[in-house]
Amino acid sequence: MRRGARLGVDVGDVRIGLARCDPSGLIATPLETVRRGAGDLQRIHVLAGEEEAVEVVVGLPRSLSGGEGPAAAKVRVFAGRLARRLAPLPVRLVDERLSTVSAEAVLREQGRKGAKRRAVVDQAAAVVILQNALDAERGTGRAPGELVVADGGAGPNEGVGRPGE
Repeated sequence: MRRGARLGVDVGDVRIGLARCDPSGLIATPLETVRRGAGDLQRIHVLAGEEEAVEVVVGLPRSLSGGEGPAAAKVRVFAGRLARRLAPLPVRLVDERLSTVSAEAVLREQGRKGAKRRAVVDQAAAVVILQNALDAERGTGRAPGELVVADGGAGPNEGVGRPGE
């Protein structure tokens, strides 16, 4: 397992949920919800610096069959913009199937309802995304997902990234 704090990102049309993990990569915790739009990339950039992140993991919404639709296309564009903003900090896309559903279920179990739940569901989804990525890396010994190249595309996950990844 690579050492270093990471940020998890759940990109929505209105809000962006953020999570962080400890430097040992054991557990993801909620960080912040950022309003989507002007200044969102800057805020993530600031938080990545404050958290001394070594990587940013962005959830890629796929269908249950693994396909990608319009929501995935929007996230790929966002991840490309984020990669350009954060360079040389690596940005990776990871499968986020059912992350929001899982987050909603956990919040319901905790008794959070209505507006209270909506206020934190994006952060909770980012926690699920990041924790799944950490667990996958711990299980395989390889960086999760696919590395986003700064021109807006993403390369195949060959388990080989920049030195130190």
